[in-house]
Amino acid sequence: MPRPNRPIYLDNQATTPVDPRVLAAMRPWWEANFANPHSVEHAMGRAAEEAVEAARAEIAELIGAEAREIILTSGATEANNLAIKGAARFAAGQDSPRRRVVTLATEHKCVLESVRDLAAEGFEPVVLPVRPDGLADLEALRAALDERTLLVSVMAVNNETGVVQDLAAIGALAKAAGAIFHTDAAQGAGRVPLDVEAIGADLLSLSGHKIYGPKGIGALYVRRRPRVRLAPLFSGGGQERGLRSGTLPAPLVVGFGEAARIAAIEGPLDAGRIREQRDLLFGALARAVPGLRLNGHAERRVPGNLNLTFPGGIDAQALMRAVPDLCVSTGSACSSAAIEPSYVLRALGISEAEARATLRIGIGRFTSPADADQAAALLAEAWHALARAEQ
Repeated sequence: MPRPNRPIYLDNQATTPVDPRVLAAMRPWWEANFANPHSVEHAMGRAAEEAVEAARAEIAELIGAEAREIILTSGATEANNLAIKGAARFAAGQDSPRRRVVTLATEHKCVLESVRDLAAEGFEPVVLPVRPDGLADLEALRAALDERTLLVSVMAVNNETGVVQDLAAIGALAKAAGAIFHTDAAQGAGRVPLDVEAIGADLLSLSGHKIYGPKGIGALYVRRRPRVRLAPLFSGGGQERGLRSGTLPAPLVVGFGEAARIAAIEGPLDAGRIREQRDLLFGALARAVPGLRLNGHAERRVPGNLNLTFPGGIDAQALMRAVPDLCVSTGSACSSAAIEPSYVLRALGISEAEARATLRIGIGRFTSPADADQAAALLAEAWHALARAEQ
């Protein structure tokens, strides 16, 4: 079939394109007013500060929080580190007997590594398996929680499979054990409804570039009542309630705020449109490639994610090379440079050979029906060509 006149971008779990409205909102803060938002002694600094605080309120609104509960960070990786290590180190400083930190085997690398790093500081990391559909085993989680548990960290939406966890149930279990509940909601914000009160979250991480905002900006929700106490990761001027020192990048914060505002208003509309493109692509591809398998729970998943194992042992890397005009991935962007089977898929009980034959397709706000149609046709054509070559 003819090649598209531009690459078809279907890697929206790795990052989303910046919405043009977000770019427009950011531009004045690069050009007309470039002031430091902490320079409140003069008019330009005060204007920048006001813009930052307005954006903070929009970010809070997206998750049902108060603006003063939002700590701005460089992204979700920093927010996750601050949540997990910050909570643990504060507790250690108070001689708390709670030393157990519980998470799931399918969490993002930055959560797993943060939890494991705490072992060197005298904490007990507990990494629980998940069910074959990717959902948390709530009974196994209940059994892991007791009076020694300090923190439970479970992501809202998995970045590889798109599976949506039952955060309200997990939060209730954590609260019953007297533990802090943290969720990495980078993949969930704007894709599924999130309310910190409804899910019982004490800490929640966000990322601007997952919701059509800029890269380099994120946030950590930190509950005020009852107050969750954290130790900062690094020292400095004491910005962000003393938890995250450093000059705030006003243009990025404004962009994040605008992206959050749009997501809060248009999220349900986006979800319906994205689901249509997903069903179009998956239906066409499944008809053309017998034996194609969807990984993760079929219903409890975000609309834009397709994690697909191709039959016949066709290597996913070879499949991607055969469709250079299609932007998809084999898994998490932070580890895709290392050509190894996805640890998330292995945690679902998927074999190494099948994991190597798996692609992640991420449909987003700007994916058109023509994109979905063409992507399915390109992948099917490439798979058949590779399968013939294997015979």
